Amino acid sequence: MNYLQYYPVDIVNGEGTRCTLFVSGCTHACKGCYNQKSWSFSAGVPFNHAMEEQILKDLKDTRIKRQGLSLSGGDPLHPQNITALLPLVQRIKRECPDKDIWVWTGYRLEELDETQQQMLPYIDVLIDGKFIQEQADPALVWRGSANQVIHRFTHID
Repeated sequence: MNYLQYYPVDIVNGEGTRCTLFVSGCTHACKGCYNQKSWSFSAGVPFNHAMEEQILKDLKDTRIKRQGLSLSGGDPLHPQNITALLPLVQRIKRECPDKDIWVWTGYRLEELDETQQQMLPYIDVLIDGKFIQEQADPALVWRGSANQVIHRFTHID
């Protein structure tokens, strides 16, 4: 998996101060997408062990308290991205159980296949649905168009 951008301190993509990773690769090709450069799976640089370590280090940093990690893109739930992201979210929940994970995807919750569903136990907030330009509303919080749904999951250990 490649990623385009990593923000170690972000206050825009989810609640609180967060770390945000923008992954590469999306096949939805939504008209009006604000991040078309993320559509190509080869855009950006390879996600590697060093980047994973940096994310964990930042989440554990007590000087700047982060509420959690946001995954956007591209599409973090594209099947090609799950291979890299599933071990990452599993590790975050294991090593940083107090941190939440937010994910933006063009897939709707009910459309997720078995591979994609493996991510759900580790996701606290899922914003799903393709961006639909005709339903775009800048007043919406955490989403770009009115069809997109914010799902907040409660996980019981």
